[in-house]
Amino acid sequence: MPAKVEALAQLALTVSDVDQALGFYQGVLGLKLLMRPAPTLAFLDGGGVRIMLSTPQGSGAVGANSIPYFRAHDVERAHAEFVTRGARSERAPQLAARMSDHELWIGFVRDPDGNLVGLLEEVRR
Repeated sequence: MPAKVEALAQLALTVSDVDQALGFYQGVLGLKLLMRPAPTLAFLDGGGVRIMLSTPQGSGAVGANSIPYFRAHDVERAHAEFVTRGARSERAPQLAARMSDHELWIGFVRDPDGNLVGLLEEVRR
């Protein structure tokens, strides 16, 4: 049987300041802090996927990351609330696709370093 991945386990985000990033990911988005092994490193629970926040290591660059997409119940309300808490709105949630059994709604905010953060909701029909 060929090797294969099982599931996404961790996502690393390069940030300029871990304390400031924690203010956003923990304070604004409400993710739970798992551990803080060093001042330049923190791990949060992204719904079963670890989110690693770290200052630039090796070739990492602030604001040049992959885009994490977080599920949010009532994504329009969540987006508005996150903006009220200090997130910068990139795009209000809108219908992205109609599937056979649900609609996919996606919106975006930015963290303090300008990293794009996706918010999505799959609305069942």
